[in-house]
Amino acid sequence: MRSGANRRWLLRLVIAFSFAQAAVSMARPAVSYRALALGADERAVGVIAGVYALLPLFAAVPLGRRTDHGRCAPLLPVGVVLISGGCALSGAAGSLGTMALWSGVMGLGHLCFVIGAQSLVARQSAPHEQDRNFGHFTIGASLGQLIGPIAAGAVVDGSDMAHSSAVALVAAGAGGAVALTSLWRTEHRTAVKASAAAPGARVPVSRILRARGVPAGMLISLSVLSATDILTAYLPVVGEHRGIAPSVVGVLLSLRAAATIACRLVLTPLLRLLGRTALLTVTCLLAALLCAGVALPLPVWALGLVLAVLGFCLGVGQPLSMTTVVQAAPAEARSTALALRLTGNRLGQVAAPAAAGLIAGVAGVAAPFVMLGALLLLSSGVAIRAPRPAAPTDEHRTARRSRSVTR
Repeated sequence: MRSGANRRWLLRLVIAFSFAQAAVSMARPAVSYRALALGADERAVGVIAGVYALLPLFAAVPLGRRTDHGRCAPLLPVGVVLISGGCALSGAAGSLGTMALWSGVMGLGHLCFVIGAQSLVARQSAPHEQDRNFGHFTIGASLGQLIGPIAAGAVVDGSDMAHSSAVALVAAGAGGAVALTSLWRTEHRTAVKASAAAPGARVPVSRILRARGVPAGMLISLSVLSATDILTAYLPVVGEHRGIAPSVVGVLLSLRAAATIACRLVLTPLLRLLGRTALLTVTCLLAALLCAGVALPLPVWALGLVLAVLGFCLGVGQPLSMTTVVQAAPAEARSTALALRLTGNRLGQVAAPAAAGLIAGVAGVAAPFVMLGALLLLSSGVAIRAPRPAAPTDEHRTARRSRSVTR
């Protein structure tokens, strides 16, 4: 009975994350198209993409501190409201500066939702369940990344980009608000009581960052997210330069997301086959080569194939880096450690698009993908030093046997 209840809270969380992420994934290419329609060049697109991560950069650790000894669930509806409002108001914006501002609000909302949701998964999953549950949780993100770009490509019209991109942004805001209907009974009372009973002393950030596995998990996560982020923001620009229609760009981005979903559905058998360290190392290395391949002047069918394999490889990094960070961090500071991981992500989301914009302005729009390849290559080296997964304790084995008997 308890196992069924566990599956239900996780399912509700995945559904809510799907709608929230779909809104963001629809809005981000639409923001790029609207910025281009308002006269932005490649550098300006990179700056607007970077502002998406700027506000969250300063909010992540305080939110993680609050969540370590409090409830996680209240952050979820707050995040949805900020995402929906940021999307819709970006569509109404008439200048690049205002668009950048609302893009930042959208990013803050996404951060609130993700910190709350990741903390819930970490708190309500036994150590031996974390790889699986984080993998299932991130399927919600991949579903959103699958649906969002297709929806954006279907709505944005190249002949009237200013109006159609505004419509896409308002539609993204309305779709994101649907996530509110699934945010009920996601947090167990026992988890809340355990959190309230936990010691209130704050673990210094320096101690969390010194824990073996935390820096590695942060770098891997930053690299994978930067790759996903720049693909989402810059593939429309590459499409414009190569004469690829927005609808086809939307399909290509969604193909990448579909491959990521496929990866996370088979993550457990892949872990049994290779182990976490080898799986992270191999997929980061392959992703590095494939990211650099996007820079080549490939035909659309070959670009689609590259993005599909790249999406499969990128599907490994996020859930396994979450588990790596959670298991490496002190038990009383896991939400803060996850927040530090997200801070690293946001640093990457500020720096990577800005660097991509500068590189694109100097060396062409395909050059940022070579930069991503180098970053993922570095991550594949760091992944070798990631700590081994925690073995199930006797208590966890007993709990699993009890659940089997109940079923």
